[in-house]
Parts: sequence; C-alpha cells; structure tokens
Amino acid sequence: MNMDFIEALAAIETEKGISKEVLIDAIEAALISSYKRNFNTAQNVRVDIDRQTGVIKVYARKTVVEEVLDIRLEISIDAAREIDPNFQLNDIVEIEVTPRDFGRIAAQTAKQVVTQRIREAERGLIYNAFIDKEEDIVTGIVQRVDARNIYVDLGKVEAMLPINELMPNDRFQQGDRVKSYITKVENTTKGPQIILSRTHPGLLKRLFELEVPEIFDGVVEIRSVAREAGFRSKIAVYSRNPEVDPIGSCVGPKGSRVQAIVNELKGEKIDIVNWSEFVEDYVANALSPSKVVEVQVFEDEKMARVIVPDYQLSLAIGIRGQNARLAAKLTGWKIDIKSESQAEQEFGRSTEADSEWQSEVDPAMTE
Repeated sequence: MNMDFIEALAAIETEKGISKEVLIDAIEAALISSYKRNFNTAQNVRVDIDRQTGVIKVYARKTVVEEVLDIRLEISIDAAREIDPNFQLNDIVEIEVTPRDFGRIAAQTAKQVVTQRIREAERGLIYNAFIDKEEDIVTGIVQRVDARNIYVDLGKVEAMLPINELMPNDRFQQGDRVKSYITKVENTTKGPQIILSRTHPGLLKRLFELEVPEIFDGVVEIRSVAREAGFRSKIAVYSRNPEVDPIGSCVGPKGSRVQAIVNELKGEKIDIVNWSEFVEDYVANALSPSKVVEVQVFEDEKMARVIVPDYQLSLAIGIRGQNARLAAKLTGWKIDIKSESQAEQEFGRSTEADSEWQSEVDPAMTE
C-alpha cells in the first residue's frame, strides 16, 4: 500500500460517506486473518497501517513471563528487557514480523474489504431510503415475471410484487410501468428486500391522499378503508370543518378525483361514505348505496341489526354479500340485514327477540 491507496480511501469517504478510519480498521482486522492463514501461524499479531503513508507493519504480541511455554505467545523477562529494560511480568511486547511479500496479500485483502464495505454501505443507504417509504406508493418498471413474483425495478433496488398481491384484472409484462404499495422493507444479508402489493387497502388510502388536496392538508380525514381489490371498496371520510363536504372533496369536480383513482385501479368501484361517531348513522352510511329504515345497536355483542325496505334488501346485501361484507369490515361491527317484512315477521319490529337473531356478516369473516 502507498499514499495513492490512502488518497483513494479519502475519496471513497467523500463519495460514499464511509469513514476512512472505519475502512482502515476493517482492513487491519482482515489482514490479521490473512496473515495467519497465509503464513500458517497461530501467534497473536497486530496489523498497523500508517494513516499518512499507507505503510503496513505486522507485529507479534507476546506476554512477558518468567518461563516460556509457548514461544509463539510468550517471551521471557530477560529477552523482553533486552528490547526495553522497563518491561515487567505480564506486559505485552510487540515485535515486528512483517513478511517480505506481505504487500501483495495486503493489497488483495484491502480490495476485498473495501468492495464489501462499499456494497454494505450502498445497501444501507438503499434500506434507509426505502424504510421511510414503507406504507407508501412507488412506481417502477417490470423487469421479469415468474410463477410466484413480478420483479419491479425501483431505480436503485429491485422489489418483489407477489402474484397473490395482484388485482384480478392486473396483467403486467416486462417493461410495463406499475404503481404499487410498499408493505414491507427488510434488511437481509442479500440486501434490502422490498415487498409490494396492489391489493392492500393502504394503496387506496394513499391514492386518495395524493389525489385529494383536502386529505393531504388534513382538512378531510380518512377514518377507515375496506377493500375487495379489483371489485369494490368503501372508504369512510370525515371533516371537522362543517363547511367542508368530505365526500364532495373526494369525488372532485365532475367526479374527476375519484375517477382518476378508479382508472388507476382498473375500474374498481369505490363507495365514499361519511364517517360518524354515532354507530347507527355510521352503519347506515356504510351500507350505501342502499337506503336504511332503522339501525338497532347491540353494544355488548358489537352487532347492529339493519332494517331496509323490501325492495332494497338485495342492494343492501350486494352480489354474493359483498356490500354487507364491506360495510361490516369498514365499521368493525357485525351486521344483520333484514327487510321490513322480515323484521315484522321475525321480531315484530321490536327488540324482544334479540336473542333469536344471528349476525349474517362478521368482520372477521372478511379477512
């Protein structure tokens, strides 16, 4: 090694942000292993790199003893005092043992260490950059597709979009641009691993935050999201400002804001409803677009019985129970939907038969 190498380490410190001192310490540690491996020795050694000149020296470290049992690790008190009269028992004596051709080994080892540290530093920078983007939206280019994953180039790193995290109507090929939601960022031995999703409710939430200025500014809040990706979603919104219409803000002029999100989600239907602290109102809103006649709340069971007009029953339940299922997931309440005629026949439109009814929709069943 020489001055050029020291200058190169200084340049790496400037460009990559890796401390020159940290690199030199790592090289010294690696050279100890290289020395022992290449020269077949078990002695205790220290490697020193001059920070100014780059000169490398290897020192054998020996303990001062009265009687030497292992010449590789020990030195007699008399021999030690020939080097320096001040040495005492149990002191450590360092004797230079730098091999003649150690420079070649040192150069090779240093290159490996520096390359590894640069790679680790770059991985660390990438991880730090993306850990802040967890639960956020990114756009990348599809690199390749296999049976289990789509690999998406995000610039400095390749992310994985599992096939089971695609919407039913998603079709991507190499070179396509894809907008996804980051669900997980992990720092593995092979570098940062980033997992994407296009089905996560967070994708819908972030799209609204990006598309609706009132949400971004905090004037309108998203209180809950329920989603069956590719088919239908419900989102509950709220504004503390009585002069701001939260639903109108999300819909936008002539429906432009919500339509942009629907287009991004390839036609997924989105119901935007008002959140309310009153369970009766919130459950009724969540069952939109159906009309609700009455909501009976059972706090202990966290259940709500909803009565709708006879002609609205199928709309309230939805195709294969989708509307009711999403409403239950949105509110976190179990929901039992009855038509007016069913309620009259079964309960006499009263709560006397509360113990006889069972919830038809359980939020846990929608997971």
